[in-house]
Amino acid sequence: MKQTIEYYYNLKLDKLFMSSGNFYFTYNSNDYYFVEYLRSKEELKDLVSCYEELKYNNLPVHDFIYNIKNDLITDVEGKKYVLLKINNKNDKFDIIDLVEFNKKIRLSSKKRDLYRNNWEMLWSSKVDYIENQLNEIKIDPIIHKSIDYYLGLSETAIAYVNIINSRYKISSDDKITLSHKRIYYPNYGLNYLNPLSFIFDLEVRDIAEYIKSVFFAGDDAYLELETYLKSIKLTPYSYNMLYARLLYPTYYFDIYEKIVNKNEDSTKLLNIIKKSEDYKEFLKEAYLLISKYAPLIEIEYLIY
Repeated sequence: MKQTIEYYYNLKLDKLFMSSGNFYFTYNSNDYYFVEYLRSKEELKDLVSCYEELKYNNLPVHDFIYNIKNDLITDVEGKKYVLLKINNKNDKFDIIDLVEFNKKIRLSSKKRDLYRNNWEMLWSSKVDYIENQLNEIKIDPIIHKSIDYYLGLSETAIAYVNIINSRYKISSDDKITLSHKRIYYPNYGLNYLNPLSFIFDLEVRDIAEYIKSVFFAGDDAYLELETYLKSIKLTPYSYNMLYARLLYPTYYFDIYEKIVNKNEDSTKLLNIIKKSEDYKEFLKEAYLLISKYAPLIEIEYLIY
């Protein structure tokens, strides 16, 4: 792979490192990542558009690097890769930074391929996929003992979104903003400023994912939620969708996928499982807190 990168990008590398199927190196004191590209060509055009808009407004984002063929995609043994120059990788972005950064770019017709707002359909497809998968593979004992609880929590979140959509209609006041496929905590620039992770969704998407990550990192998720709610004003639709996103267990399914793909050990789920009752208590507290700002749909088995 070292020779491939040197040839396609006209570079001379001292060392090339590998992590999780991707490659990274330092060149002229700058960090670079050569990462597998798993999205569509249509999405790539929109991602470049977002990147260019952020750069024009002097906002930090990792740089796309073109190869010697003036193409962003480099084919290597049947896989597609993109080279990124990493900027501000150790910067931390807190929940207020998310509010400010995500509203810098609005959804337009030129970025429609990045829109991801049909949560009910996406979550239902995910649940169906996992249930079918569990019938076809040998289930790890830790997954076997825990998966039903998280599938059930997913069904609750899906039902919740269905009720929201029957009671409320999304409006122009429900902001669709630059968002991410996933947010982590601590929220370092290495992931947050990666244009390959960009999508467009309700502004509460990144907030909810950040708060869930804060909780399972062992920090004060309630305080983060409180800070966010004091900083903005949402519609009843978005307040409810914020809570729906807190319900949905992305934190479990992300690790589940890595285990199934042999990229993670199942013991990584133990921290999640051990905190299931604590997170249920957090959901009760979050419900009461968000209810101060807008009426939320009730979930009796969770909040009473």
